[in-house]
Formats: sequence, C-alpha cells, structure tokens
Amino acid sequence: MAVDGAHVNDPAVVERLLREKGRWAVVGLSNNPLRTALGVSKYIQDHLGMEIIPVSLKGDDVHGNQGYKRLSDIPGPIDVVDCFVNSSRVGDVVDQAIAVGAKAVWLQLGVIDEAAARRAEDAGLDVVMNTCPVIEAPHFGL
Repeated sequence: MAVDGAHVNDPAVVERLLREKGRWAVVGLSNNPLRTALGVSKYIQDHLGMEIIPVSLKGDDVHGNQGYKRLSDIPGPIDVVDCFVNSSRVGDVVDQAIAVGAKAVWLQLGVIDEAAARRAEDAGLDVVMNTCPVIEAPHFGL
C-alpha cells in the first residue's frame, strides 16, 4: 500500500506471507556463507516451513533444493519472490515475478524500488519492501 507515493508494508500482508506455507523463490541465493541470503533462507525453510527455490546467476543448489538461473525456469507456481539483489537491479526481478505469475514479492532489508513496488501492486501482487522475515516473524509470534 502506498502513502504519499511511498510504499508502506501492510502488517496483515506480512503476517499472511509468513504464516501461509508456500514456495519462496529466493533470488540472489547461493552457497556463499558471507551472503545474508544463506542464513535468512535457511530460517524461512526450517523455522517458517516454506519451500525454498534458490535462484542465482550460477543456478546453485542450496539447502538441498535445486537451484535455477531464472524465475522463468522454475516449474510450477511461485508464491513469493524474495529479492536479495541490489536496489538498482530489483526492478528487473520484480518484472520477472509479475511475468511468471508470482503472488508476492518481498524486497529484503535495504532493497528499495518504489516504482517496482507500484508495478507489482498494479499487477495484483502483494508487496513487502525493506524488511526481512527474520525481523518480522517474531512480531507475529512465529
């Protein structure tokens, strides 16, 4: 939802995405232990019980899950596209999420693109921006 042109996360949407079991395509997820995506995706998989689908330039398998190079390569539906990419690159990922029929995009902490958030909302996707599931889950007793 937007307030004065700026996206504001809806707590009801955040809670629903964290509670409802689904398939999360994690863009920018590799086995690099220096990247935040590795630990956060493990939390999403093990603590929240989501199916994780790694997406990276190399298509690495991560946490025992088959990796892919592009969202369009993933068979079946995608519930959430979790974006661990630079703000300057996230618009393209959001456009891909819209194109593959994802239900939601989650732009991680520090990943901000107001125009991309608007495009996703206009296409009917739920949008969460500039926060992390590890930060949000405890607010809902998860």
